[in-house]
Amino acid sequence: MRQRLTEMWYAPARPSLLQPLAWLYGAVVRARRALYGAGVLRRVPSAVATIVIGNLTVGGTGKTPLTLWLAAALGGRGLKVGILSRGYGGSARGVTRVAAGASWRTVGDEPLLLALRSGCATVVARDRAAGAAALAADGVDVILADDGLQHLRLARDCQLVVVDGRRGFGNGRLLPAGPLREPLAQLDRVDLVIVNGAAEHPSLAGLPATRTLAMQLTATQALALNGGGSRALAAFRGERVHAVAGIGNPARFFATLRAHGIEVLEHPFPDHHPLSLEDLAFGDAAPVLMTEKDAVKCTGFADARLWSVPVSASFSEADAQRLLHRVLASIESRKAA
Repeated sequence: MRQRLTEMWYAPARPSLLQPLAWLYGAVVRARRALYGAGVLRRVPSAVATIVIGNLTVGGTGKTPLTLWLAAALGGRGLKVGILSRGYGGSARGVTRVAAGASWRTVGDEPLLLALRSGCATVVARDRAAGAAALAADGVDVILADDGLQHLRLARDCQLVVVDGRRGFGNGRLLPAGPLREPLAQLDRVDLVIVNGAAEHPSLAGLPATRTLAMQLTATQALALNGGGSRALAAFRGERVHAVAGIGNPARFFATLRAHGIEVLEHPFPDHHPLSLEDLAFGDAAPVLMTEKDAVKCTGFADARLWSVPVSASFSEADAQRLLHRVLASIESRKAA
């Protein structure tokens, strides 16, 4: 069912029996925003600048690599960065700090990955306003709120939307008739739109050039999950591997591996799937290459077959400067207030 919906969402728009539900969903979304806009529902400001990194569509667009890029760039300028996440898939309740040795089953796979890769203070909270307050109390200078665009209760100083260049906004319809969490009009309210990869999809043609940046994701090596070191992806060229991806857009990961000349046997799983050793029993000794988000769930049973493939975001010099200028300006604006 999930695959059929995805195919429908990213195919040219056709009449759909789900459209009445999409109209109802859209009415609820607009009413909720109107209540916040009128002050009936109260936004809670954070004590420090808050940068929201989100998307308008269901599924993976590249928010996590962008969050890591920003954390490194801001940290390199002497700022103490905190990362805030809902902790989807984890069992944690209330406000939970992602400590060293935390379990992905408690805090969620993405927050654990963000904490491990960034080294930043990372907090999981379904009530993001409470999570932001905890990070501010820890003395951070800026909060990066991962996937917080639709969490309207938390006030924000800057909003960044990430969209996949190949998928775009799909058929342009709201859930469940399309992949949109919110109407495309929301783009008028965000600070920057970051397109992950070449902007191939027709729905991206109208994006405002003055507020649109291009991001690329690169992968160059694989890391052995059992601590056996690293191996350049180029070294897998011509080799047959099992590729595992429990992310919002598995096809992007498979394409990345094929771009290195690797023969890929695809094993897509639902986003945030709790991988087990049985899921990876493919009946042979071929290498198993997986995303970082999947890898954090496999360290407890890692063997010599299992490899993690980290990806990193990159920008042209001009776009990197535009992005940092906008984010730093929002931080300075908050300090001056």
